[in-house]
Amino acid sequence: MDREMSPRHRLPIVVIACKVLQDVLESLLPKHVTQTITFMDYGLHVAPSKMTTTLQEAIDDIAQPSLVVLGYGLCGNGLRGIRAGIHTLLIPRTDDCIAILLGSYEAYMREFRAAPGTYYLTKGWLESGSNPLQEYEDYVPKYGAERAMWVMDQQYQHYERLVLVARNQADLDRYRSQAQEIARFCTRWSMRYEEIKGTDDYMQQLVEAAMAYDGNGGTLGAELEKDVLLVPPGGEIHQNAFIRGR
Repeated sequence: MDREMSPRHRLPIVVIACKVLQDVLESLLPKHVTQTITFMDYGLHVAPSKMTTTLQEAIDDIAQPSLVVLGYGLCGNGLRGIRAGIHTLLIPRTDDCIAILLGSYEAYMREFRAAPGTYYLTKGWLESGSNPLQEYEDYVPKYGAERAMWVMDQQYQHYERLVLVARNQADLDRYRSQAQEIARFCTRWSMRYEEIKGTDDYMQQLVEAAMAYDGNGGTLGAELEKDVLLVPPGGEIHQNAFIRGR
């Protein structure tokens, strides 16, 4: 894609995305669009209701009718109920960032079928301190070591695999030692450790959809609409829009 290209659609593009997608979005978006990106803190995932409020405020603060690209999955229903207002929203049609990092919904479903009990570690979760080891360490001062481990057992005893997933080899190398430390802790539940290098294909598809949308109330086409959700002005994000046949 020519990153010097000028806008061809009537609606300006504004991107609001999780920081976990910062590198890929900045590399894929044309330069005139990268100037309109706001990256949100990873910690919003911890409290989905806070995510809803924060993203809604960011959308409402955009004065000019725009194509607002949300770099999020449904994320624990953090997007549910968000209103487009005067804007058009464009969103990856996925439950969370795992399918995005893997490159497609189909890739996610292959992993799910192979090992349904998988706990994924990502750059965002590791940098925000959201993982089983940190969770246990946070519980100990509150409950004591024995009670804290009992709580952890209830949450993680049915997981069979711990996977570090990243968009490139550099991120796998960077976060491996931290992930392996967590993996050693998770041997309590006999989780095996694996790594998966994903692709940028899902984000490439989202960017192509944004650049192709003409702003005239049209559709994206059946192929794109499998993976990208378009919410028109006045519309609202509903959970059932993310449901697919499995």
